[in-house]
Amino acid sequence: MSTTTVAVVQTGSVPFDSDATARRVADLIGRAAQAGARLAVFPEALLGTYPKGLTFGAPLGRRTEAGRDEYARYAAAAITLDGEEISLIAEAAARHDVFVVVGVIERAGGTLYCTSAHISPRDGLVGHHRKLMPTGAERLVWGFGDGSTLPVHDTGFGRLGTVICWENYMPLLRQTMYAKGVEIYCAPTVDDRDSWQATMQHIALEGRCFVLGSAQAIRADAFGDDYASALEPNEAGYLIRGGSVIVGPDGTVLAGPVYDREEILTAEIDVADRTRFTYDFDATGHYARPDVFSLTVDERPKPSVRFDG
Repeated sequence: MSTTTVAVVQTGSVPFDSDATARRVADLIGRAAQAGARLAVFPEALLGTYPKGLTFGAPLGRRTEAGRDEYARYAAAAITLDGEEISLIAEAAARHDVFVVVGVIERAGGTLYCTSAHISPRDGLVGHHRKLMPTGAERLVWGFGDGSTLPVHDTGFGRLGTVICWENYMPLLRQTMYAKGVEIYCAPTVDDRDSWQATMQHIALEGRCFVLGSAQAIRADAFGDDYASALEPNEAGYLIRGGSVIVGPDGTVLAGPVYDREEILTAEIDVADRTRFTYDFDATGHYARPDVFSLTVDERPKPSVRFDG
């Protein structure tokens, strides 16, 4: 058997400072490599910040000027995938020979997306996934991804894909990832509820895959006094308390979960071990019923404007 060390990195943003957060990520890649990791999975919305508790001045039917200012500050912290922050992380990935999955707030035109960037140590940015369905009030500040950003990559130690936060409750998206042959299922999130652990174990069992759930752990005081009134930390002072975990294809928890601190969790995995469990369940193979159920996935980009010339 050929095992690989993988890591989930539980950390938080430097709020609204993507350059400083990128430098933090680069340092944590080095620390994960020191632990032997060839893969490091970082949480949702790490670069650019998850704006938990902020309302952006949007009561139903109107927007306030203060809310517009708040959004402008948030948008200024977003990044482009060809920007300096991704380059800095790619340099660290190459230096330490670590494949990196990192959550960012991506700016494209006048719209922000909650995106997971996939960075190879050899080839740099090899793909990205834009969150298809922002949850609740996230739809106020984030656009909707389309089917063109659902990549699964062959890393050399397993086929890797990403599903972000509550997208993991979308059965057809999960089925799509299983059909693409995902073996290392990355689930960056900010969901720190106890119930998230059941979700991670369910997906591991359903997909017969290794699930790497990486959650933010960030203290409310990291945001400074300006935002204190909008935030509701727990008793330990955390606005988002973590809950990162690594689960094997039989549902066994291999590492974590951990709460109320930053942490790098590691586990030894061998994707060949999945065969022992697809033996009796394969969601897109012998346990599927294509005579009864079918799924069509449209992977074409959906630009709002096309130029023919």
